[in-house]
Amino acid sequence: MTEAQGGFRGWTAARKGSWSRLRFTSLRLRLVVVFGLVALTAAVSASGIAYWLNREAVLTRTQDAVLRDFEQEMQNRAGALPQSPSQDELQHTAGQMANSSQRFSVLLVAEDASGKTVYGNSGALDGFSLQDVPASLREAVNEEQTVNSTNKYAYHLYWQRVVNHGTPYLVAGTKVIGGGPTGYMLKSLEPEAKDLNSLAWSLGIATGLALIGSALLAQAAATTVLKPVHRLGVAARRLGEGKLDTRLRVSGTDELADLSRTFNNAAEALEKRVADMAARDDASRRFVADMSHELRTPLTAITAVTEVLEEELEAETGSMDPMIEPAVRLVVSETRRLNDLVENLMEVTRFDAGTARLVLDDVDVADQITACIDARAWLDAVELETERGIHARLDPRRLDVIMANLIGNALKHGGSPVRVAVRESEREGAEVVIQVRDHGPGIPEDVLPHVFDRFYKASASRPRSEGSGLGLSIALENAHIHGGEITAANSPEGGAVFTLRLPRDASALMEETEEGDKGKGDT
Repeated sequence: MTEAQGGFRGWTAARKGSWSRLRFTSLRLRLVVVFGLVALTAAVSASGIAYWLNREAVLTRTQDAVLRDFEQEMQNRAGALPQSPSQDELQHTAGQMANSSQRFSVLLVAEDASGKTVYGNSGALDGFSLQDVPASLREAVNEEQTVNSTNKYAYHLYWQRVVNHGTPYLVAGTKVIGGGPTGYMLKSLEPEAKDLNSLAWSLGIATGLALIGSALLAQAAATTVLKPVHRLGVAARRLGEGKLDTRLRVSGTDELADLSRTFNNAAEALEKRVADMAARDDASRRFVADMSHELRTPLTAITAVTEVLEEELEAETGSMDPMIEPAVRLVVSETRRLNDLVENLMEVTRFDAGTARLVLDDVDVADQITACIDARAWLDAVELETERGIHARLDPRRLDVIMANLIGNALKHGGSPVRVAVRESEREGAEVVIQVRDHGPGIPEDVLPHVFDRFYKASASRPRSEGSGLGLSIALENAHIHGGEITAANSPEGGAVFTLRLPRDASALMEETEEGDKGKGDT
């Protein structure tokens, strides 16, 4: 792989990490979104209010100035016209009025001496006309009002804002006080509209900057708040992985610091509790191992004596007193049972201590099972269904222990005949599947989850039996050390079915176990 490819993959991984941190369900993204929405709402509200206030201020200032100038021009220039002016006089006066400081268009309407309505505007024939004035405004301007103490004039100045072809205008009209022509004014508000558009753009940019700033602020705040939470999550995962010495660095006096202290106290208490339990467990295992080891020496002597007594029982000379013969048989049986129990306890101790190891060999599974059955004289009670030539790399001794326990359990608690079937399976890699089925009543449903528990007895009323309660547990441990599994179930046709699955080659698991042990030693 080239450096460019490595850099691209690193960049891609970094982007994926960023997107995973900013997924919608993450607290970080929700904080950024909430900050952004609050900032957007505040900025839009402030910008809207500022725009509305500035708009009203600009338009009112311009409007007041224009109306004041128009009203003054109407009194000074239009008021100087004769009662019945000519069109030329109106045209000339309208032009003079339009040259005021506000530069608006003017339309004057009056009646000449003959009673004819004449017009004069500041823009020649194609300029401001009466059609440009809204009808409602014309009616208001021409409406004569009653003069009284509260209303000194019969006519007033009226104005209205209109939009024509996208351009805003201010239209106003009034009559000359004391009699005279009617005047109308048209003022373009396009400069003010451009100023307001510039203001809107400025406020929009300010809103965008505020939104970006709030997002950055939210990111910084989220980082500040979530960094301790992230460290707490990492520490909790490490604690869950068994690293009980994990602790958090505590800084500050806020709630997150209190949470870190609580986590450290909990981790310390958990580490102490686990250490105590491990110490007690080790002591218990050492006690069982030592007890089993110490029992082997006297058991060896007792076993030798019982073998001699058993030979006497089987002898035809009749040298054994019939009165003590039942007691001798009981001693022989219980000694054999005690010897098996001690051997099982030592085997369990090796599994618990992690010292059990595989001695692998290429075996014919069918031959190995046949040898197990033959060695225990079970040929008449067991039916073997298998093909020759199924080979696997396993530990022959441990396979013999597994099959002896499974078949012995089926013969003891099930019903004859016991059927053993062997087949190959390609599920999850090549493996050997061995099924042991009896024809008994099956396993009660409440017992099924506990059949592999140590010292578990299905009937509490019969705590004493020929078995130690360790056989199936040892069989399961031997399957696990191969990388296999044993499951128990009831057959639909009746009887219990134990299914053993073993890999065709346990070497890979053995190598992984050895590498794991080396890794533990290195750390």
